[in-house]
This record gives sequence, C-alpha cells and structure tokens, in this order.
Amino acid sequence: MNKKLLLFVFLLSIFNNYSQERRVITTAVPFLMISSDARASGIGEQGVATSVDNFSQHWNPSKYIFSENSSGIAFSYTPYLSKLVNDIFLANVSYYNKINERSSWSASLKYFSLGDIDILQNPLDIPIIENPNEFTLDASYSLKLSESFAMGVSGRFLMSDVKLQTLDSETEAATSVAVDISGYYQSDVKSYNNFDGILRAGFNISNIGPKMKYSKVSGGSESYIPTNLRLGSGFEFLFDSNNSLALTVEINKLLVPSPSEEVLNSNGEIVAYRQPDVGFLQGMFKSFGDAPDGMAEEIKELTYSLGLEYAFNKSFFIRSGYFSEHELKGSRKFVTIGTGFETDRDLNIDLSYLISTSDVISPLENTIRLSLGFNFN
Repeated sequence: MNKKLLLFVFLLSIFNNYSQERRVITTAVPFLMISSDARASGIGEQGVATSVDNFSQHWNPSKYIFSENSSGIAFSYTPYLSKLVNDIFLANVSYYNKINERSSWSASLKYFSLGDIDILQNPLDIPIIENPNEFTLDASYSLKLSESFAMGVSGRFLMSDVKLQTLDSETEAATSVAVDISGYYQSDVKSYNNFDGILRAGFNISNIGPKMKYSKVSGGSESYIPTNLRLGSGFEFLFDSNNSLALTVEINKLLVPSPSEEVLNSNGEIVAYRQPDVGFLQGMFKSFGDAPDGMAEEIKELTYSLGLEYAFNKSFFIRSGYFSEHELKGSRKFVTIGTGFETDRDLNIDLSYLISTSDVISPLENTIRLSLGFNFN
C-alpha cells in the first residue's frame, strides 16, 4: 500500500477513536456538512439566512425567489488536506432558474474525491488503482407564499463509494435518497434614524432519508446520513447607496442519534459509545433528547457561527466569520476571512481562507477556496 492509502486508513482510525472518546456524532457522506462555496466559507460557513446568491441550493433554495436575476450558474472548488496531498477535493456546480415572480427551480451536483490510491498486494505486482469518491445530485422547487416569505422542497440522490474493494470484497457502494424542507424570510427595506435595513431569517431541515448500507452481508450495519437542522437570522445595515454591512448568526444541529449505547470490554468497563440502531425518522426525534448526560450534552451538540459581510457598491465585498463547536463534540473552532468581486457582466468571484483556533486542526487549514458565479438577466 502506498503513502496515500496509509494516510486514508490512519485518518479513519484516528477519527473513529476520537469519536469514541468524545462522543462525536458520526454519519455517512460527512462532506455534505462542508461549506461548498467561498462566500459562505468566508462568513463562518453559514448561509441559511444570508442574502441570495448562486450557491443558495446548498444552504436554503427558498432564497432564489428573492434573486434580482432570472437565472444563474456557479462553480466551486475546495482542496481538502492540501498540506498533505494534492488530489483530494470537493467540487460543486449549481444552477437556478426563476419560473416567474412566485416560483423557481434549482439543481446542484456535489462531488468529493479522495484521490487515486495505488494498492499493492506484493512489491512486484502491478498497482491496482482505486478512486474512493462520493457525490450527490439534487433538485429543488421553491414557492413565494407572501411578499416576504418563501418555502422550498428538495429531492436528493446520494452515492458513497469509499470502501476499498480490493481489500474488502464484502463491501460495496452505498446509496440513499433524501428530501429537504426550507423556508426564508426577507423584509422590505425599513428606515431607521441613521440608516435603512433589511431583516432576514431562514431554516433548512436537510437530508431527511434512509440510512446507507455498505456491507453486502445481510443484516450488516448501516450508517445514518447527515440529517441536519439549520436556523439563522441576520440584519443588513444600509448606510447609503454604496455601503452596507450584513451581520448574520446561525445555529446548527445534526438530527442523528447521539452515541449513547455503552460498549463494554471483558472487565465490564466502558470503552466506547455507539449510536442506537433505529430508523431514520425515529432517530430524528430521538436526537433531541438522547444524549447520555441529558440536556447539558444536547446543548453541546449545537454549533454556532457568526458572520460579517461589508459591501461597497454591491461590487466589492469583505467578509469575516467565526465558527464554534464544543470540545467534546468535534472541537471545530476557526476564524474565516474572505473577499468577493462582482463585475458589470454579472460575473462573481469569491475567495476565502480558514484559520483554526482549536487544538484540532481543520483539514481546510491554510486552504484558499474559490467560487465563480454567472448571472443571467
């Protein structure tokens, strides 16, 4: 096995041990929780209640109704573990189209590649190349229910092929389907003493669907997909025709059962915790009150993010944000910075950068993320 395979196995084992010790909630296709565009990545990895952009499909497709453009397309590329390897990445393409002033449809494709892995059973063998990867394909329909509020529904197909078939013939690619339910509120411009402003709020319950099964063996274990609840709110200060500042807060919770079942060794000592094996719908409701330490631990399972975005003439943007997760639930803590440009030809270019503030270094540390968007009027 080459270095990349050893790295792949090592990361999986480290994450598994860390999860057991800290009771981190784990799921299949975890790449769906990674911010897929540079704008959202620059404001603390959030987007459920920010203003509409071309990547709203990932965060809250209900926002597309409020777009000033009739349609748009966007592309993003995110290197992963770029300090160690150069071919692990997350790519995303999104498209939206406003049918009329009250409805829209949108779609996106996300692809996560773990790179090419050369496997050698013996030193003299010809390497067998495997390419573990995952992808999702989704489509949404959104409807404006009032002048200020819209809702949307999404359908998604998920495929995960991350098992190494050469080393384990009893595994196979896993698939599932899921739906999202989202809502978005955007007020009219309100006048205050020294400025005008716009209030926004949004929610998205995403990836509601069956578990994924990798084993060919009947009765083999299954993994939950990352069913997730996002809640957010924000306010944009409009100081004059050229200057504005948007402040947004977001709370996130995985609607997946906590690792609460004790795993004992031969001496009767607790060595790990595992998630209960229940249906995905039962697991959603169970996730609000199944943490072993009660409500105190349930609160620890929430993540928080704060984002700021300054805009000049709606063409130049400066962004910053902060993301926080409790130490016992993953310990992701980082500051983000970013910038963006919009040309007269409706081309958007966004860049972002992440700086870890936790002992657990993010795989996206010191990585520049790039997004491109094109709007059509």
